[in-house]
Amino acid sequence: MKLSETDRKILELLSLNGRMSYAEIGKELNISRVSIRDRVHQMMEAGIIEKFSVVINSEMVGKTVSAFFEVDCEPAYLVTVAEKLVINPSVASCYQMTGPSTLHMHVLVEDFPSLESFINNELYGIEGITRVESHILLRRFKSRSGLKL
Repeated sequence: MKLSETDRKILELLSLNGRMSYAEIGKELNISRVSIRDRVHQMMEAGIIEKFSVVINSEMVGKTVSAFFEVDCEPAYLVTVAEKLVINPSVASCYQMTGPSTLHMHVLVEDFPSLESFINNELYGIEGITRVESHILLRRFKSRSGLKL
């Protein structure tokens, strides 16, 4: 599906407020609610819109420590290591990367003892990991979920 300018405007409005109604979007773009609904459904079916979700402020729900990890793995263990990591509820995201680090991972935990426990009991216990480097977030200047067009 090729995106029209109208589709891009719809996506922009939904990225700012995913709860915006079809009627509100239609009013903003001077298009009928039904047309907006049809376009959104087409973009969902095409996989352009993957899902609608809520963004939770991690600090407000007690996850005050944010850490990023670079995890090197033996090539034969890469997928197994990643599969073990992603099922852990503390792992917010995990990506295979190019460059010196094999996996890049973002972890959210309640406090520093929880981070220490994650590192010692979860991360270091996984077979196939050869190196772990961690970075603790001090201050966030910009954070974005999803893609901006």
